[in-house]
Amino acid sequence: MIDQWDQDDEHRRIRSRPRTIVEYFAAEQPLLAPLPQESFETGRLFTLRVDRYGQISVRTNRYSVPVRLIGRNVRAMLHASELVVYDGRDEVARHERLIAKGGTRLELDHYLEALVRKPGALPGATALDQARSAGRFTPVHDAWWEAAVKAHGERDGTRALIQVLLLGRHLPHEHLVTGLAAALKTGALTADAVALEARKAADADTAPAEVPEPSAGSRTGIAPLPAAVRARLPPDKRPLPSVAHYDQLLRLRRDRPTP
Repeated sequence: MIDQWDQDDEHRRIRSRPRTIVEYFAAEQPLLAPLPQESFETGRLFTLRVDRYGQISVRTNRYSVPVRLIGRNVRAMLHASELVVYDGRDEVARHERLIAKGGTRLELDHYLEALVRKPGALPGATALDQARSAGRFTPVHDAWWEAAVKAHGERDGTRALIQVLLLGRHLPHEHLVTGLAAALKTGALTADAVALEARKAADADTAPAEVPEPSAGSRTGIAPLPAAVRARLPPDKRPLPSVAHYDQLLRLRRDRPTP
């Protein structure tokens, strides 16, 4: 729509000027400098201090960052639809922007190091509720957690779940869920067992396609040329392959005196 407005406006004259807009632009265009190589930053930059809850406040809303940054200053770039947080040059958090005022967006992964030390805080954590709502904490997680608590007790079972969640930093989410389901099915209620099953799922996804079986008339699996095509080919006058040079090297090596 804006492009159409520009086209419609090209032939307009500004007050009593003798030329149209498009004629003036044609004279000005060769004098314009090239566009910069760097993209124009449209976000608004904030420098903020991380509070004791591992959160920063941006435009009345609160967002989580990794708990290791508590007490430190971070840079937050607020865009139209997302918030990106940096510690120095390293990106440490990325959130969908909250539009309403007074909201809170927490990432469960940001609190895992603290929850390992205090696993009892996980069941009532707001970050856990938001992870469930976002689909990151699935019913498979809950079922494995429940079974781990029955097998190891509340504290150790929850700590085992947190260790599983830490695996998500190195394994794709779908493979981790597959590993949880497989471990639950076999009754393997440890983080190591989940990691093993998740890596099996990852290997299965990246395995090369099976090579088709060779045909009955071909030992290499390559279809032979039709007889009519072979009849029109020129005679092959190349000498037969030989390993004589290789044998000569072997003899030289064998006859060489040992120091």
